[in-house]
Amino acid sequence: MTDSYVERAPAPELAGAVRTVWIQRTGHAAFVQRHLPTGGIELHVPVGGRPQLIGPLTRHWLEPIPPRTTVIGARFLPGAAPQLAVPLDELVDQRIPLADVWGAAAERLAEEMAAAGRAEHAVGVLEDFLVRRLRIGGADRVVREAVSVLMPWRPVEVGVVAAHVALSESQLRRRSLRAVGLSPKVLQRTLRFQGFLALAQAAAVPSGRRGADGISGLAVDAGYADQAHLNRECLRLTGLTPRQLLHGDLERCACGHDHSASYLPFLAGRGAALARH
Repeated sequence: MTDSYVERAPAPELAGAVRTVWIQRTGHAAFVQRHLPTGGIELHVPVGGRPQLIGPLTRHWLEPIPPRTTVIGARFLPGAAPQLAVPLDELVDQRIPLADVWGAAAERLAEEMAAAGRAEHAVGVLEDFLVRRLRIGGADRVVREAVSVLMPWRPVEVGVVAAHVALSESQLRRRSLRAVGLSPKVLQRTLRFQGFLALAQAAAVPSGRRGADGISGLAVDAGYADQAHLNRECLRLTGLTPRQLLHGDLERCACGHDHSASYLPFLAGRGAALARH
């Protein structure tokens, strides 16, 4: 048994809220997973264990996963978390039992996923559960619109974003902290880094803006001033240099996993943004 990670797009009913669902398996040895900020929350369900909720991250988090363990997860889009009865800014950089916010429903989820047999079937159980939970709340549509404007392909000042959604900067900050867990500025920095990572995972060709190519070109395309700016942010968010994070290959991610379910939707708006430059 070897370590593996497989992700896919969520069921269509979840497409507006969930970025990906995934399965991670460890082999005969423990594995240390480096979780990175994405701007959203995650649900982690170790098969046979207790479901966990991972709040929005502002820095990397190392998790030792025991040998011969299967973990199933769902990664939410920023501002699209299901109703949790607590503001998300109280969950920043926190890992808590899902039962703390969803009570007995979380325990039933764990039991149903453990009884599903194959991990692929357990993913379907998790998706069905989330479809039911998402009907309860309803995302803050104003914040979701602000999130779309904060994407890395169209760098913009936070004040412009606030005006776009007809809020003051302080109002947008309060609503963003409650619905996303992060201020608009912190979210923008997180999405910018996710944009760079998506470009690297997709082995994207730099657009050539400002004459930059290679890793410098991808940094500029993601919204960084230059490669040095990217290097500083990568260390701050991940604890690694870009070369270390991408497993030695600065032109593309060489981790051996297929992350297309994450990065293809994330890159969808890139072409239109570049066309405006």
